[in-house]
Amino acid sequence: MNIRNIKESDKNEIIAMMREFYSSPAVLSDGSDEIFQKDIDSCLSDSPYIEGFVFECDNYLAGYAMIAKSFSTEFGRNCIWIEDLFIKKEFRAHGIGSRFLRFIDDSFPDCVIRLEVEKENEAAVHVYEKAGFGFIDYDEMIKI
Repeated sequence: MNIRNIKESDKNEIIAMMREFYSSPAVLSDGSDEIFQKDIDSCLSDSPYIEGFVFECDNYLAGYAMIAKSFSTEFGRNCIWIEDLFIKKEFRAHGIGSRFLRFIDDSFPDCVIRLEVEKENEAAVHVYEKAGFGFIDYDEMIKI
């Protein structure tokens, strides 16, 4: 399995994965092709705030991830938000998610790493807990 940055040639397949991810119970919002396109375009740009990755297995895209970069005043250091982490069904339970989390730890060793997960998504919760993540008691608010 290879983890690499998103390329222009990956767009259509990533959009298809994003449609599946954002229509699943793992995500509370539905998203749209317009938003998905903007996300990918931002990953392909020189934006310092977002980075996108794909997981390749035997020349197939097995999944994708996007991270957002910020600063945590609570912890006094940089913060990496794992925004999207999606693995196609046929590639799940093969350690790809765990390997990506180790990749993030190794790539951003001095950063706070955060993510959102639905508690009902027991398989994802298990992977995250195994990687050292734990739940926090914050309620999040949003203004769009």
